[in-house]
Amino acid sequence: MKNVIIVSLLIWTFSYAASARLMFEKKDPNTELDTAKLIKKAGYPAEAHVVLTDDGYLLMMHRIPGKPGAPTIYLQHGIIGSSADWILNAIQGNENSLAFLLADAGYDVWLGNIRGNTYSRGHVSLSTDDLMYWNFSWHEVGIYDLPAMINYIVNMTGKPLKAYVGYSMGTTCFYVMGSERPEMLELMQSSYSLAPIAFVKHFKGFLRLLEPFSNELRLFLHVMGEGEILPQNFAIKILSKYFCSINHMEEKVCSNLMFTLTGFDNLQFNYSMMPVISTHVPAGASSKMVFHYVQEMRSGYFRQFDYGEAANMLKYNNLEPPSYDVSKIKVPHTIVCASNDWLSQPADVDQLISKLSIKPTVYKVPYENFNHVDYLFAINASKLVYEPLIRMINESN
Repeated sequence: MKNVIIVSLLIWTFSYAASARLMFEKKDPNTELDTAKLIKKAGYPAEAHVVLTDDGYLLMMHRIPGKPGAPTIYLQHGIIGSSADWILNAIQGNENSLAFLLADAGYDVWLGNIRGNTYSRGHVSLSTDDLMYWNFSWHEVGIYDLPAMINYIVNMTGKPLKAYVGYSMGTTCFYVMGSERPEMLELMQSSYSLAPIAFVKHFKGFLRLLEPFSNELRLFLHVMGEGEILPQNFAIKILSKYFCSINHMEEKVCSNLMFTLTGFDNLQFNYSMMPVISTHVPAGASSKMVFHYVQEMRSGYFRQFDYGEAANMLKYNNLEPPSYDVSKIKVPHTIVCASNDWLSQPADVDQLISKLSIKPTVYKVPYENFNHVDYLFAINASKLVYEPLIRMINESN
């Protein structure tokens, strides 16, 4: 059984990264453009800013600058994602990009990139070939990356954020920051969680199969990635050629493999976008991030990384890692959730809500098949999520 799980994970890993049109195949020109170029191609100004974290990582933020004095919005991508995630849906029209809709609404829009992804691979002393570089989870993103980027924006603009908008792991990191560095919440007026992930006991789909084999998974991730998983590099693109070719049927196969993680919603996914998506996603992450979620799935807690009893005693002075105290989050908060999201399950979202000291506003997407990736790529994402979200941001104090 263990071998079956490992083989299945291998197949899914390569298949998910598949369907990119390689250089010797006819391909969409958008596959050649980075985030800044995609923004400019859509007719908006674009900037790139480099930020240094307290522990030495160099992060790149992309910006769609607003008029002088425009209120600022910060968008944070999820795991194996990048700032491009907020732009790619504009292939179906600019009105399908949350970043562009916010810019059109008069906001100064900032797009974060966490350590280790395509745009944030620098460090003051470590190379990405060094295993020490990849010794981080979403805990470090919450206590180092988000504060560094938010402080940079506030110092640059001279005012607090109008809103923090996180998606998937971007919400996990927000909850870590709010619990461990609650003073950062004073630098924002409101916060919004799309597909919130804190407690993950009820994960569904392929990831649920991995939970009983967490020890084997940790070894597999280490062997496969040497600390990194699913980078957006040439090797992944070569592998993709042999798992998905250029015909529409095989694009569907690759997309459906993605749905085994996130929930199925064939009607809202534009399969012709898959080659462009797969040249930007995955954008790289540390294997420790994935394993941290598997630990949470097994334990049922939202807590720091579990190094084992002996190492926990040295690091935490306790046999068990400490839990994150989300009751410290004292900023107006809105949760956007969906019933068919396999990674942000209703029972887990309810548990999170019960732990918050200030009752959040809850917006449930009015479409029963809406899944985890629909927040980024759904055909009707604008009508179902983006437009209601912008109305809520506009109406917030």
